Amino acid sequence: MGIQSSYVRSVLLFSALAVAVSWSIPRHVQRILQAQSIVPLVQFSGPGGVGFDLSQATIPVGEIQSGGPPKNGIPALTNPTLVSPAEASYLGPSDRVVGVVSGSESRAYPLAILNYHEIINDRIGQLPIAVTYCPLCDSAVVFDRRTPLGEREFGVSGLLYNSNVLMYDGSNTESLWSQVKGEGVSGPGARIKLTVLPMELTTWAAWQARHPNTTVISSETGHRRNYRTSPYAGYFQQPNLMFPAKPISNALPQKERMIGVWDDTAALAIPVSAFAGKSTQIEKSLGSKKFVVAFDANDQTIRVVEADAGVQWMNAFWFAWYAFRPETEITGR
Repeated sequence: MGIQSSYVRSVLLFSALAVAVSWSIPRHVQRILQAQSIVPLVQFSGPGGVGFDLSQATIPVGEIQSGGPPKNGIPALTNPTLVSPAEASYLGPSDRVVGVVSGSESRAYPLAILNYHEIINDRIGQLPIAVTYCPLCDSAVVFDRRTPLGEREFGVSGLLYNSNVLMYDGSNTESLWSQVKGEGVSGPGARIKLTVLPMELTTWAAWQARHPNTTVISSETGHRRNYRTSPYAGYFQQPNLMFPAKPISNALPQKERMIGVWDDTAALAIPVSAFAGKSTQIEKSLGSKKFVVAFDANDQTIRVVEADAGVQWMNAFWFAWYAFRPETEITGR
């Protein structure tokens, strides 16, 4: 199926599902679709007209979907304004944040912001990072922006593969990069793996308790968004996917929250259900590499608290993890 027909199908599917499950298309998406009702049909007229370099594609081009908004329709943030916890009045204690530590610095990237922007290009200490979040997959990954092509700045392409955001590299290459796959999938960036950095997906209250001197992203982003509401609340409350992903496994509910851990040799999925509702820690290994995963039953968060060098991880829904890593094992205690 061509990208043009995929675009039309995705818009219709987006609208139909909104009606079927009684939730509204996010207003920022509505505005984008209304404003771009003609342009995307031209922009997505075929591989040569998508606005990206699809040469050397390592994924099936016919399976690339339009998520509705066009390129930059969901605007990534770069060098966001930082505030203290006391100044972040838009956040509540249970709001989830992606937490990152580099040297003596700690920083929180709220999903309240990432729901509307998906990528934040930032620098913590001297480290250039991309904090990425795909609401459709509940997938949070932090990347080092330094690559063999040089330091990259990522944007939101408006395209999806396996219901997961395809980032694009705006640093003169227009390569596409898969978030969950963690590598370039077209153009000069194809097959280049991004370095995944340690992070945790936790609550604002828990992050502050562990990192009282943290900074946090300001809600003054330069964009008009209501960061106190989640445009994906309805999607999280029903079991269906909005866009196709394959392969699919019914070993776990498709939207079960889990943490995926991997190295160069193996991949493990540790779902929330493995903890049987109890706050505890489990120690696992990938070959000789050990790591410890903690679950908090009060806020339903799961995070890696210790890991040997070479161990990488991300948080995601089960369906998204399995679609990219079908060789994964599901592990518990």
